[in-house]
Amino acid sequence: MDFLEYINRLHGVLERIATEQADNIRWAGTIVANALEAGGVVHTFGTGHSHIIAEEAFFRAGGIAAVNPILDERFIFLKGALESTRAERQSGISAKLAADANVSANDAAIVISNSGRNAVPIEMALEMKKRGIPVIAITSLEQSQGSPPRHGSGKRLFEIADVAIDNCVPPGDALVRIGGTGSMTGASSTVAGSAIIHSVVIEALSELIRRGVSPPVLPSANLENTKAETLRDILRPYADRIKYLDLDTEID
Repeated sequence: MDFLEYINRLHGVLERIATEQADNIRWAGTIVANALEAGGVVHTFGTGHSHIIAEEAFFRAGGIAAVNPILDERFIFLKGALESTRAERQSGISAKLAADANVSANDAAIVISNSGRNAVPIEMALEMKKRGIPVIAITSLEQSQGSPPRHGSGKRLFEIADVAIDNCVPPGDALVRIGGTGSMTGASSTVAGSAIIHSVVIEALSELIRRGVSPPVLPSANLENTKAETLRDILRPYADRIKYLDLDTEID
């Protein structure tokens, strides 16, 4: 076993996404483009390691400005690793999180859950649907379809979303077997999820350009010619919609 096996298997996952999920990614891109053109924002949400994908779309170089990550310390390991696992299986949490997100009718949502079976991401998708906005799911269909849901609705995330993008990750997430043991290593859902969410953004931006709409794209804050005021100007229209915009902070 060496790292090249892992890289090669990652290539396989990404190739499957490119070939098998192209239509779903384009569909998701259209949903995001519709929200942006209408002046809405894109709410992103995930629990456990899936929260990394929700954050990946936020304040990202080359990304869209109108992304509101819904974060909670219970789900991002700040209260402990096992507490995060316990909390994401608990019903009744997402309603308040969705209410605090100030969702409007022009928005869209991306909910990320590799297993697609835990209560919190399922409820978040239901809450967004209740508010009348489309939901994009990023999930492992193989794992989700082979596992019973942990939510009273009896549904898994892919069964709720308007479009479910399969991250093409195998059950258990890891790709490489360790020696003669039964253990696996080399998690893949973060790489796959990042590739998918950026692909959705690219499709959305391309669609907006085709419509003649100027998309709100963020430059890298670490390029020498990017000024803080440039970032503020791009982000300012969303100041009252996105929780984590601190436009008064001086960074020069």
